[in-house]
Amino acid sequence: MTAIKHALQRDIFTPNDERLLSIVNVCKAGKKKKNCFLCATVTTERPVQVNVVKVKKSDKGDFYKRQTAWTLRDLAVVDSKDANKENPEFDLHFEKVYKWVASSTAEKNAFISCIWKLNQRYLRKKIEFVNVSSQLLEESVPSGENQSVTGGDEESLDEYQELNAREEQDIEIMMDGCEYAISNAEAFAEKLSRELQVLDGANIQSIMASEKQVNILMQLLDEALKEVDEIEHKLSSYEEMLQSVKEQMDHISQSNDLIQLSNTNNMKLLEEIEFLVNYLDLSKGHIKALTDGDLSSSKGIEACTNAAEALLQCMNVALRPGHDELQAVQQQQQQFKDLREQFARRLANHLNNVFVQQGHDQSSTLAQHSAELTLPKHLPFHRDLLRYAKLMEWLKNTDREKYEGLNKNYVDYISRLYEREIKEFFEVAKIKMTGTSKEGKKFATLPRKESAVKQDLESLHGSSGKLTGSTSSLNKLSVQGSGNRRSQSSSLLDMGNMSASDLDVADRTKFDKIFEQVLSELEPLCLAEQDFISKFFKLQQNPALPGSVTADSTDIDGGLLSRQHNLLGDRHSVPSEKEEAGVIRSMMIKVFRCIEPELNNLISLGDKIDSFNSLYMLVKMSHHVWTAENVDPASFLSTTLGNVLVTVKRNFDKCILNQVKQMEEVKISKKSKVGILPFVSGFEEFAELAESIFRNAERRGDLDKAYTKLIRAVYNNVEKVANESQKTPRDVVMMENFHHIFSTLSRLKIACLETERREAKHKYTEHLQSYVIYSLGQPLEKLNHFFEGIEARVAQGIREEEVSYQLAFNKQELRKVIKEYPGKEVKKGLDNLYKKVDKHLCEEENLLQVMWHSMQDEFIRQYKHFEGLIARCYPGSGITMEFTIQDILEYFSSIAQSH
Repeated sequence: MTAIKHALQRDIFTPNDERLLSIVNVCKAGKKKKNCFLCATVTTERPVQVNVVKVKKSDKGDFYKRQTAWTLRDLAVVDSKDANKENPEFDLHFEKVYKWVASSTAEKNAFISCIWKLNQRYLRKKIEFVNVSSQLLEESVPSGENQSVTGGDEESLDEYQELNAREEQDIEIMMDGCEYAISNAEAFAEKLSRELQVLDGANIQSIMASEKQVNILMQLLDEALKEVDEIEHKLSSYEEMLQSVKEQMDHISQSNDLIQLSNTNNMKLLEEIEFLVNYLDLSKGHIKALTDGDLSSSKGIEACTNAAEALLQCMNVALRPGHDELQAVQQQQQQFKDLREQFARRLANHLNNVFVQQGHDQSSTLAQHSAELTLPKHLPFHRDLLRYAKLMEWLKNTDREKYEGLNKNYVDYISRLYEREIKEFFEVAKIKMTGTSKEGKKFATLPRKESAVKQDLESLHGSSGKLTGSTSSLNKLSVQGSGNRRSQSSSLLDMGNMSASDLDVADRTKFDKIFEQVLSELEPLCLAEQDFISKFFKLQQNPALPGSVTADSTDIDGGLLSRQHNLLGDRHSVPSEKEEAGVIRSMMIKVFRCIEPELNNLISLGDKIDSFNSLYMLVKMSHHVWTAENVDPASFLSTTLGNVLVTVKRNFDKCILNQVKQMEEVKISKKSKVGILPFVSGFEEFAELAESIFRNAERRGDLDKAYTKLIRAVYNNVEKVANESQKTPRDVVMMENFHHIFSTLSRLKIACLETERREAKHKYTEHLQSYVIYSLGQPLEKLNHFFEGIEARVAQGIREEEVSYQLAFNKQELRKVIKEYPGKEVKKGLDNLYKKVDKHLCEEENLLQVMWHSMQDEFIRQYKHFEGLIARCYPGSGITMEFTIQDILEYFSSIAQSH
């Protein structure tokens, strides 16, 4: 333990200027036996500090390291667990309780005794010792190997001092000179004693020899002290003289400080005055422009704009602390507010007058456009007002109430003007669509005595009237009397029954041009007005959209736009870009509130004139919506045209449903042959019309869906009519109509109807073959029945060569049947068949020769079949038909040529 103690003193505590007084080998109670040492130490420097240090052996080597240290002042309780029995366990109560188990009871007792003595000497603190024997708490208790440290006289603790490195080196040198020092310590001690006596004698002799020199030195010191006294006396006099100088210099220094302070204050005051004069001074020219400036001329507007910007700059100056307490500053700010309110009021009144005057001037030009399908241009009006754009921005940033009032007044004035212009424009468009005389266009201004003409025009687009084009031939389905009007919509039946549709094509082309002209006039009008509103009222449109129109603010760099917040900023927050875009949309809706109803009325009129006009309107409206969305999907024009497009699409769907309904209601005559059904021909013309209209259109998908609905309805109703037909065979009705449909789809090459085209071809071929087979059974009826009987016997299991032994099918019966159909008789039957087929088929489809050629092929096939049965069932009989294949070809050819 002693070796460990010295090692710990050398390696850990000496570098930290500490002395190790007691040590105990411990481990924590109840855990794995990880040993460590608790050490009681004191510092070598005063004031002395007593510590309890936990030292642990390093895991990486044999050296020790300091782990934890507590001051003895923090120790509250020492618990020895049991005062009567030997127990190595003890507890130390610092900020928490630490439980230890010593390697031996003796080490524990020695450590606790050392703690008690250190407390008594250095701390005098009331550390509570619990379960500790009273013998350990006495002043002197022998403690074995630790007595040299913890027992004996307490002064030994202070007198003990460890040798330093030089002392250790000297002792080693001395011991090296006395090799016997270790083997004979007494001889070594005697030698040291003798040498010490010799040194003492030499010291005494040296002291006695230097006594004379000491006396001389003392004399010199006395003289030096006299000189020092003289110097001190002179210094005192000098100090008294300098004292007055110091007082004067202090006074001068104080005066300089006051002068410097005064100069600093004057410079700061000058700086503040210059700041106020430079930034809070508005020139007389600006004041005159704000109070009396001419707002009508370009020069006056520019002067007022510059003055307004200067005023705003003065009002937006960030005053320094205390400026607002100055009376002059308060007066200047009040003057600025008065000027701002006065100019804002004058500007608002002037702009309101401009709005009214421009509205009257624009109204006077309406008469020039009343006879033409054009809208008046507002570009001069916008150009004049845009001169005030910077002033409007100033008003927006300074007086929000007047700015919003101007906004409302402009919308009120301009919306009434646009409403008159647009309504007049749409009336002209309606008149051009319906073909009414020019006199009828002035019904809005006619006196009451000319109300008859007005009533005629109202009947064109009234809610109760059914409107049709005067040149249209699409509405001739039914006439129920002279008082009834014609049907309001065209249909596939009408198109199928039309003989001359050139007038209808002309009417539709005219309608298409008028409708396109209407949209082409409205689109630039709306875009120009939206662009003007954005620039004039300084409202930001959505900048993220490609092609969007934004207010031109680049010419105000460093001006009004850089100062979004002003004196009214606390009351009026600056709206965001999204909010401003919403303001633009709201203004546009109010300004052009009549566009959507008028467009819907025009669409309704076009649909009443001809329901197929919805095709033209769908294509044109889709194109304009697509164009508007590319410019700005959220704009008023895009939204309005999108809403109207929904109405057009509904009319288009309604038109298709009406065609389907009319197909289902079609009735055929029981006394005449059917031929090509009207709605089949109508579908052909509808497809031709639609393909011409929808070429390169954006909404091709809508037409493809309509095609699918119509073709399915056509197929279903062709079959329905074929089943109901009494005059014409079902196969003929199916064959002719599906052949017509197949020809139409093949010619037009409609991609979405390719499946229906193949289906039409299949149905046409199927019913052609069915009709041929059915018709050819009649000219050789008995011969057909005879060979059908032979085939039935063979099917029952009778061998073909044994059929001739059947009584009903012997050779005599065969010859008898064959004799009934000589060549002359066969030709006569074929001639009758040709006439009958000719009665069944219609002329417009021209399928007679096709049908006759198919019958020829089928007849030859049957002939070959009969010859084969004769050869197999009646071998060697020499029985043959009374006509040959060559005869058949001649019969068919001569009959076709004769007709």
